[in-house]
Order: sequence, then C-alpha cells, then structure tokens
Amino acid sequence: MRPIPDALAARLSGATTLCHCWRLTLRDGTRLGFTDHDGDLTFDNSTFSAGEGFEPGSVESSLGFAIGGGEVAGALSSAAIDEADIANGRYDGASVESWLVDWSNPDARLLLDAGVIGEVRRSEFAFNAEVRSIAQDLDQPFGRYFQSGCAADLGDTKCGVDATSPAFRATGAVLATDGQLTFTIPAAGYADGWFTNGVAIFVGGANAGQRYSIKGHVANADDVVISLWTPLGGAIAVGDTVTVIAGCDKRLATCASKFANQTNFRGFPHIPGIDVLLSYANANTPVMDGGSLFR
Repeated sequence: MRPIPDALAARLSGATTLCHCWRLTLRDGTRLGFTDHDGDLTFDNSTFSAGEGFEPGSVESSLGFAIGGGEVAGALSSAAIDEADIANGRYDGASVESWLVDWSNPDARLLLDAGVIGEVRRSEFAFNAEVRSIAQDLDQPFGRYFQSGCAADLGDTKCGVDATSPAFRATGAVLATDGQLTFTIPAAGYADGWFTNGVAIFVGGANAGQRYSIKGHVANADDVVISLWTPLGGAIAVGDTVTVIAGCDKRLATCASKFANQTNFRGFPHIPGIDVLLSYANANTPVMDGGSLFR
C-alpha cells in the first residue's frame, strides 16, 4: 500500500484544500509546471502556474506489465504552451508527473503517477496529449530485424559514411520560400533528387534545432529547391540557415552507386518478399529446396 504523508491524510479526512499539479520535463531539460489551483504553487524547486488551462482526463492503470495511461488537455493561449513547439515535437517523449497537493501547505503532497508524453493532437485553440505509463519502455524493440532494406541511418556508426562530407551535405541561407513546405538555398553541383529522402536541419530561425524529412529536391545551376513532407511549426523565413543531408532509400543498389558503401549494408536484400509468401506452386516455379533464389 502506498504511504500517505500524515499532513495530507488529515486533509483527506476533513475539509479539503487539495489540488492537482503536473510537472513536464522536456528532453532538453526544460521544466514546466501547471496546477488546477487558482494561484501559483512552488515546491521541489519548480513553480506550478495557475490559469494555464491544463485539465486531466481519465487515467487507466493495469497490474503486471500492461501499459497504462491517460490524457491531459490544455489551451494554446497559454504563454507556456507554444503551438510551434508542439508542431516541432518539442513535447514528444517529455516526462510528466502528476501530484496531489495541499495548496495551503505544498509540503503535504503525494506523487500520483509518472509517465511520458505520447501522441499530441492539436485543434484550433487547444491540444490533447496522451500520457503513457513508464511501462512503455518494456515494449521497445531491441536487436536487428530481418528486412530487405538497410537498418542503419546515413552517417551513423553502423553505416560508416561520412555524412559531414560536402559531397553529402550542403548548408546555406534561405533565398526564397513559401514559408511552410519549400525553400531554396545556394548549392551547386548536386544532381536532381540527391537530397530526396534526406534530412533538413534548421540551424537558425523559428525552427532552429528541428529536423525534417525531405520529400523532393530540384537542382538548379547555383541553388537547390527543397520540399518537405510536413509543414513546420514556425514559418520559414528568408535568411534562415538550413543544412540539408543527402537522402538514402535503404536499397543495396543505392548504397553501392551513391555512397560506395555496400560492404556496410545493414539489410538482407535477398530475403524473399511477401510476393513469395503469397505465390502458389506451378510448373514454372523454381524448385524451392532452400537454396539461393539468385544463383
């Protein structure tokens, strides 16, 4: 049974002065505090702001290793909750603590639950954030998958390609943009599609520090036009500095022709696909004796 502080237990048995507090710790270490009390509270080196529109939903918990969770909602009018930060994924994976607190004596408090922020849904003026229990860490995959495509990311230790090389990376200030999905930066010598499936990293501007997947790339004589899959949280502005990294479609042929790195390919390109599983035997089908399908 969970122990309850004596001071808090006394409040539970009589006239209550209780409220709820939530503390978010973002991945960059930033802490944000909220409370449903009508005044700000301070404890454990954190300030919990009132009037921020934070509202808890139902919470589900289970015995054993099942993943429980709940939901919180809030208003985007809050100075602490920024719509651009939500769109840029700043709150994704943030840890959240839920406290029951005696607002007349914040030292009398009880930690009700702890979890992490999962999916965040936005509407015009509000947001809903899924809260997952810490049991979700037990549901993460480990090890390698048997798949035809490469399991490494371009430039990581398993890949081995030097993604900082000018052959695979370009940095420049935005020359033109539609503000959301496309922008142009100065770069010469790259073939059409070189950065397709790559990554755009914003070094400055409203989206500084954010990474976005590149949908397409058109090369001109002195610049490249980059299009993204999803709109950014903040508007792209002329003069923003962006780094674009070459794209890799995870195929062995691309690994060999584009990066000359086939010896480090981390996939299984000859593994039979779903077409083999769904096919049926006939007189023209090669003998399926467990041998190679490519010799």
